[in-house]
Amino acid sequence: MTTTMAAKQNSKPWYREPWPWFLMSGPILVIIAAFVSAWIAIRSSDGLVTEDYYKQGLVAGETLTRSKHAEELGISAGLRLTDEQVSIRLTSRQTEKPAALNVTLSHPTRAGIDQKSVLKLNGEVYAGKLNLPASGHWLVLVEDEAKTWRIMGSVMLPAAGEVVIGAGEG
Repeated sequence: MTTTMAAKQNSKPWYREPWPWFLMSGPILVIIAAFVSAWIAIRSSDGLVTEDYYKQGLVAGETLTRSKHAEELGISAGLRLTDEQVSIRLTSRQTEKPAALNVTLSHPTRAGIDQKSVLKLNGEVYAGKLNLPASGHWLVLVEDEAKTWRIMGSVMLPAAGEVVIGAGEG
């Protein structure tokens, strides 16, 4: 009986023992982290979600329609890229060629170095100024000024000779 009395006198209340606090610290930290994550989610913007998703969907549909139209017309472009100039030899089943072409040269991952140029018809070839970008994989978009058709392809720079995109590709 004396050992039981001595044990009761030496024992502390549970909240004065270190082990319960140590065991509760994990779940408490998880609860705090959940509240912080919820606060960050509520306060920050969802960058990929857009308010005008319907309009963007219509634009995507229009883009597909223009690409399909170019395919129906059998449009292909032979691209030649030099240090300061781009030239395009356009072939198509339609007899009338547009007066100018819009060309966009874009990098798949670095949008800051994309380039646009308007190429004027000079004889049988469209030509215009364009600074040759860094070597690597690039996407080329060619469309008429009225934006009724468009063709898209990829090119590895530096390119030797003519690169064909569009109906004659591949």
